[in-house]
Amino acid sequence: MHNDLIVIDGLQYSNWNRTIFEQLRQGGVTMVHVTIVYHEQIRETLLRISEWNRHFEMNSDLIMPVKSADDIRLAKQLGKVGIMFGAQNCSAIEDDIGMVEVMRELNLMIMQLTYNNQSLLASGCYEAVDSGVTRFGRQVIKEMNRVGMVVDMSHSAERSTLEAIEISERPIVISHANPSSFHAAKRNKSDTVLKALGESGGLLGFSLYPFHLKNGPDCSLNEFCDMVANTADLMGIDHIGIGTDLCQEQPVSILEWMRNGRWSKDMDYGEGSKSDADWPRSLSWFKDSRDFPNITKGLQTRGFSDNEVAKIMGLNWLNFLDDALQPKL
Repeated sequence: MHNDLIVIDGLQYSNWNRTIFEQLRQGGVTMVHVTIVYHEQIRETLLRISEWNRHFEMNSDLIMPVKSADDIRLAKQLGKVGIMFGAQNCSAIEDDIGMVEVMRELNLMIMQLTYNNQSLLASGCYEAVDSGVTRFGRQVIKEMNRVGMVVDMSHSAERSTLEAIEISERPIVISHANPSSFHAAKRNKSDTVLKALGESGGLLGFSLYPFHLKNGPDCSLNEFCDMVANTADLMGIDHIGIGTDLCQEQPVSILEWMRNGRWSKDMDYGEGSKSDADWPRSLSWFKDSRDFPNITKGLQTRGFSDNEVAKIMGLNWLNFLDDALQPKL
């Protein structure tokens, strides 16, 4: 069954190379949302896009850019992996609302309003005080809605996330997180947030990053699928998908960049502590993209129907993006 599915991974930040592209195809992945920037500003973002243009040129037999939801279907037909650009912070637009449209024209399809800290747009999940969506944030959400750029609140705090759901005229996503009822990480989301997300037509991508899972790297496939089933009951089967947060072949310096950017001289340990200063050990059943069939099999074993499995593995993302990436005329 897995080979027939449209499989969408709602987020990866791997050290991209041909071997990883081959693994994506071997795992049956149709499209992956790739983080091209964290704290990088406009010029650096343009350089990352340029680097991806080179990837597309050198690996055209394996990957293709996604400029619309129909490109995802085309990637499936061609047996290629679609690549959709995203940003895990709002640094890519700096303090210029005009950059929202510019970045969307350069195929930046998804942008988080915050990473872990307070941004110009909203509060991150590690701030002591969550002041909600800012004045600038309200304007940026409106502009993102207009140009067809998806609002992502994966690293945002509770009030900010709930306000973004309310303010946005189009459904938003939490591309890579899990219910805090499953594991109480600061990055994971409360039932209040998840209910509001589902009721508004939004989408949650389940994370496979060990710091987001109960028992960390020892979380079993059965436990993961139980979490999926419980969240389906809470949000509805049409509002859940996968967003692995796979960070493959990245050095520790990249982990430090993700957590520290340029804002701190001290090491920020993110979801962990000093003992978690390195990348976590991989899950036994999901080491890289070749293991996507294990998720499909696990969901089937848990009792999901074939139609439900197809939705979770990619159709829900595809249906969401069909509308979300369309600019408003």
